[in-house]
Amino acid sequence: MLQVVSPAAVGSVRVRLDRFLSGMRPLAPFFCLYMTFGATLGFLSGGAPLILRVRGLELAEIGLLQLINLPVGLTFLWAAVLDRVRLPFLDHRVGWIVAAQGATVLLLGVLSFGEHWPLLALLLLAVAACACVATMDIALEALVVETVPAERRAFVASAKLCGASLGGILGVGILVGSYDLLGWRLAVLACAALDALCLLPIFGYPEARLHGVGGVPERWSGSFARLRALAARILVLGAYFAASYLLSGPNTLALLDLGVPLAQVGFLTGTVLPAINLVMALVAGGLAARFGTVRLIAFGAFGVLVSGGLMASACAAGAVELAIAATILNFLCGGILGVPVFNMIYRWAQGPRPATDYALLFGAAFFAAMPLRVAAPALAEWAGWPSYFGATLPLYAAAVAWLLVTVDRTLRADGAGTR
Repeated sequence: MLQVVSPAAVGSVRVRLDRFLSGMRPLAPFFCLYMTFGATLGFLSGGAPLILRVRGLELAEIGLLQLINLPVGLTFLWAAVLDRVRLPFLDHRVGWIVAAQGATVLLLGVLSFGEHWPLLALLLLAVAACACVATMDIALEALVVETVPAERRAFVASAKLCGASLGGILGVGILVGSYDLLGWRLAVLACAALDALCLLPIFGYPEARLHGVGGVPERWSGSFARLRALAARILVLGAYFAASYLLSGPNTLALLDLGVPLAQVGFLTGTVLPAINLVMALVAGGLAARFGTVRLIAFGAFGVLVSGGLMASACAAGAVELAIAATILNFLCGGILGVPVFNMIYRWAQGPRPATDYALLFGAAFFAAMPLRVAAPALAEWAGWPSYFGATLPLYAAAVAWLLVTVDRTLRADGAGTR
């Protein structure tokens, strides 16, 4: 029997849809720019280790490719410039975002001609492009702190991780996956075109009108002197980032050594991982509101520990299917952690110079973890995969416990209990 939908019901659905779109529209600039962040870094550093490992490059040498990401950990060296200097065009943060993103597009354009250039030249260009992407990132994070109310930042964190995940699909899953078809020049130019296109929404962002709604800054925030005040939080984040990479980062390399074909590993890295992160970023904000930030971090970390134990067992037994299942479980549980962790970084960066604060919190912590990121493949080659994964489990558990204590203290000081 045909059921007629009343005009009132249609109108109600339309109103709800309009409200949803109105709520999502302010997130579009953040989503788009983080998509370029994920795509550019994914293309420059995500696919190369797998390809070179298949070509016979030693694990110790593959670890050196992590140096492409080095500028992400060094942004604290120039972040104060972004806080103190306003470029002579556009608003303060938007001007830096446009300048940094424009420089990224230019460098990628130059890089597109370098298919047969020496490896050192390509590496230097890749590092320079990464530095521009990282500069755009800290300017954008400062924009979040200054113009987004605290209660809305979880949604921005979700948009950030969703955009970065989709960018990973484009930069690794598609551009690297179709490299044989596109070739070097078209693949690099496609990445540059995406960066330019995704810059457009930020031009309409009302930075001047929204400036200051992010909340009252902590009174002891300031310049680089704040490094001493933030030292404990930087150490906590550095330990967490390092332990997370030690346990989760080399998973795909272990799959290759277990005999999983490159195409399948590339599919896991370039499609399954960012797709899972995309879904987890969408639901993590609601889960944090329902169960609390501390409980959500604890739940996700427990799942990562389980996946690490399964990975150690799979490597010891040569069980390929179990290793793939453990890797996917790691993707799922690790994806839950992104939103609550970055939401806390926003909270800790709430000061009069948020670009500097964010760069110190995230960049310095990332830099502190860099030696272990570089050394992880060599350690795995020396110890063997089963022993390697077994040794990383207690390190990860200790780092997460430290993070949980620090987050809980912050939330209790804010009067939020264990939320």
